[in-house]
Amino acid sequence: MPKTPSGPKVPSGPDLPAIPAAQAAPATGSAPSVPSAPSVPSGALKADWDPGQYLRHAGHRGRPFLDLLARVPDPPVPTPGGAPRIADLGCGPGNVTALLADRWPTARITGLDNSPEMLERATREYAGPTSGGGTLDFRTADATDWTPEEPYGLIVSNAALQWVPGHPDSFPRWIGALAPGGTFAFQVPGNFSAISHTLLADLCDSPRWRERLSPIRRTGVVLEPAEYVTRLADLGCEVDAWETTYLQLLHGEDPVLDWVKGTALRPVLTALADDPAATREFTTRYRDLLRTAYPAGPHGTVFPFRRIFAVARKPVVV
Repeated sequence: MPKTPSGPKVPSGPDLPAIPAAQAAPATGSAPSVPSAPSVPSGALKADWDPGQYLRHAGHRGRPFLDLLARVPDPPVPTPGGAPRIADLGCGPGNVTALLADRWPTARITGLDNSPEMLERATREYAGPTSGGGTLDFRTADATDWTPEEPYGLIVSNAALQWVPGHPDSFPRWIGALAPGGTFAFQVPGNFSAISHTLLADLCDSPRWRERLSPIRRTGVVLEPAEYVTRLADLGCEVDAWETTYLQLLHGEDPVLDWVKGTALRPVLTALADDPAATREFTTRYRDLLRTAYPAGPHGTVFPFRRIFAVARKPVVV
């Protein structure tokens, strides 16, 4: 896939029901206005989640899920005329989970998350019967240790597994829970070496913040696409993996800061939540660094974002 062109400047210092043919392409303008669901399993970091903040960039966050879903085959049904069984691991506020119900309206779909705030919103807005006689419900679960309690035709995860160190070690358990011919599909950010992330890590590790925030400083826990291919193929799956760098055109005042407030910055905001002055100091400094790294242009601020995708199909005959 095409890579990001010339990168942003480095300052001194530190997620559609009827989806057409599958083809992931880099985004070069404003993303379609499609909602997305953040995925919020716990991992090594503690973060309190804000559905409203996350969904401020719903179109851009939703597009990768649509590109993933375009390559997912129909899940098998347990019996002729039966309903497909689908799990959304790290469902967030449920609006992406609802797209699964649009795609497979007869399916029994369960969204899984460990954030009470996200589950409350998802249940309030989306739980219940679907248009084709299926059902949509939401339950508490954590991707770090979730073990499927029944066979699934599809397990999908959208922008969640980057929060779960060692998540590839769970692949055998999840693939093992798929019905023959079932699919495990996920996408994760692949931008942990991006300037937005390295600036954040360096700031957390600076003398001013090291004692309070050094546990937050981490690199991404995702693999490269070829490594995901190997892990999933070793489990006997047919694997389709790819990557795309989206050139997101963001608008508004300090749009990159506004973006990361919904995701990468959440652990910092959680750690400093009891100290408003420190929160203001940290975010002001980070804002200034991001302004230098991602200057606004005549049409908005270009924010490159790399994503990694994998679709693994279990053989029909095991």
